[in-house]
Amino acid sequence: MFGEKHVKEAGFYFFDQKKESVFCRLCPHYCRIKEGERGKCRVRGCKDGKLFSLNYGVCASYCLDPIEKKPLYHFYPGSHIFSIGSVGCNFTCQFCQNWNIAQQFEAANTVMVTPEDITEIMEKRVPVEQRLGVAFTYNEPAVWYEFIYDTSRLIQEQGLKNVLVTNGFINPEPLEKLLPYIDAMNIDIKGFTEEFYQKYCGGSLKPVMKAVELAASHCHVEVTNLLIPELNDSHDDIQRMVEWIAKISPDIPLHISRYYPSYRMEKEATSEKKLKKAREIALEKLRYVYIGNLFESDYASTYCPRCGLLLINRRGFSIKNQGIDDDHKCRKCGEKILILG
Repeated sequence: MFGEKHVKEAGFYFFDQKKESVFCRLCPHYCRIKEGERGKCRVRGCKDGKLFSLNYGVCASYCLDPIEKKPLYHFYPGSHIFSIGSVGCNFTCQFCQNWNIAQQFEAANTVMVTPEDITEIMEKRVPVEQRLGVAFTYNEPAVWYEFIYDTSRLIQEQGLKNVLVTNGFINPEPLEKLLPYIDAMNIDIKGFTEEFYQKYCGGSLKPVMKAVELAASHCHVEVTNLLIPELNDSHDDIQRMVEWIAKISPDIPLHISRYYPSYRMEKEATSEKKLKKAREIALEKLRYVYIGNLFESDYASTYCPRCGLLLINRRGFSIKNQGIDDDHKCRKCGEKILILG
């Protein structure tokens, strides 16, 4: 386990005397953890019959990022957000892009911080005009739950925004407790079959779907789908995912992201042709669909869903508002555009 200063008693568990273990209810793994052992995330452990967060205040990375990097394209576009992350994850994705802090994090360089430290760092290092708030990202925020809950309340008290970039694998009760302090979320839909989640992610699809539905009723939500050749890129899977998102709201932005070989997966990168076809399918039901990780393309820009006018021109993380007026309407046809900020 980590040192005592990194440890805080966790929420959402109970002690099972008969099995002499704690039963963690934070995420749908529902880990039963015996004395001295850890759950699947490896950052929640049992000691003296109690469940503890073992990474409370453990920060592996922090940076002032463009909000588009999360990616969030319809939440204060062009702004920057102070981004922080810890170690650990409740998934075991074979294609993990941050595996050195999410999967094999024992050698990760970390610093110890408190919620108060986060606000102080922002005050000292982030210009006032760029002080939008905090994004909990890089590793999986759900397994940093106690620290995020304490920090997000403090950030909100200061009139700033909180963002989660998450795999969505969290139970409804802890998510509902956290949502009053969250302003926006980008949620990964890894694929749209249980088989894919179980085989390549070590998780399950249905709880993620529930999390998206719950979050969308409380805050701004955008969805990312990393398209991996021959594994989760079938037209049928994409169509079913898009239809489900559209039922929640056709205004939810979808980011179809290009896969590159990473961690334990060596498949070739997704072709531009497949990405474009997936976007075509998605645009039949959704109003805002983007292609990520495809550099120097027009597919990161925002267009009016009614008349097709170029509204926000994006080149990398540089953006230019070309077609949205002060009331968040298309300057050409007057269509209301879903943009916050």
